[in-house]
Amino acid sequence: MKKILVINGVNLNMLGIREKEIYGNQSYQDLMFYIKTESSRMGLDVTCVQSNYEGKIVEYIQEAYQKYEGIIINAGAYTHTSIAILDALKAVQIPTVEVHLSDINNRDEFRKFSYIGLYAEKQIVGKGFAGYKEALEYLKNK
Repeated sequence: MKKILVINGVNLNMLGIREKEIYGNQSYQDLMFYIKTESSRMGLDVTCVQSNYEGKIVEYIQEAYQKYEGIIINAGAYTHTSIAILDALKAVQIPTVEVHLSDINNRDEFRKFSYIGLYAEKQIVGKGFAGYKEALEYLKNK
């Protein structure tokens, strides 16, 4: 069974509360249920983590070394600012898919650049929860 680590970053725990016009009404718990349901259906062993702290996200990535066959990451705003997260992903050399609930390419100008995108094999944006399913399918078939 393929092991996948799903990392959710800053403010993802506020889903259903923050900017509902962008992120909708579903909660972070709803997202976790969706990911667990889809990964189980696909026969994947998925671990989900979330942190609002950049250093903790780096630690999750480092701890994944030689334990996971894939990483799905939605780093939130750290996507656009964190060279540290990029460096951690490059260090562990685990196939990575970057996911964003909203379409970062059609939002604020600063959101259009992704440090994570410099490493990730695939970037999925603007598909809501279904973006995580697409990422799971991609890594399953890799």
